[in-house]
Amino acid sequence: MANELDELTGPVSEKGNDVNVIHKQIAVKVGPGSLVFEIILWVLGIIPGLIFLAMKVKARNYLARLQQKIQHDASQIDNYLEQRVVILENMAALVNKATKLDEETFKAIAQARSSGQSLNDKAAALENVNSKINVAMEAYPELKAHQEIAMAMQQNSYLQKEITAAREVYNDTVLEWNGLIFRWPTYMIVAAKKGYTTRIPFSVSSETKQRAREVFF
Repeated sequence: MANELDELTGPVSEKGNDVNVIHKQIAVKVGPGSLVFEIILWVLGIIPGLIFLAMKVKARNYLARLQQKIQHDASQIDNYLEQRVVILENMAALVNKATKLDEETFKAIAQARSSGQSLNDKAAALENVNSKINVAMEAYPELKAHQEIAMAMQQNSYLQKEITAAREVYNDTVLEWNGLIFRWPTYMIVAAKKGYTTRIPFSVSSETKQRAREVFF
């Protein structure tokens, strides 16, 4: 039997294919077969029925803990984003002493502090601030030699890496959740009864994707 996916004979997309995160939550649903399955277990005897009941309780408890972990992972990202707000705010103030920064820079910082923003929106606002500061420093390269600015740049770079790592942890937890709620019979039956849906992993804005394609050097 031939390989279903044959890398030698195609089909191959010569233009390539960009990847996007689909912003859609999928509800978990089970059919009448699941109910029949549970009834059969009780018909076979009280022990099979009780065993499956215990399995469902265990699955429900684990999914509840997993939801809390998703919240914790998201909170960790928010903590790093807040630290980055402070660093970029200090850097902007230092750069502004030497050159007049665009007022939009400070508006973007204020926007990043907004508690009503999603983590993606806050991250996008910070990238906007970072971009504007970099533009100003390209025009005044001597600013990079300023000790406090140099330290702030190092801290900003460190926090960018921590945010990326924290997002990976968050996405791993979301991947586990999305996989478990469709694992039949135990988790899927529990998830359907609780009305659970899939979670959406982190994604970057189209603006960030476009900037990633630009030539920086």
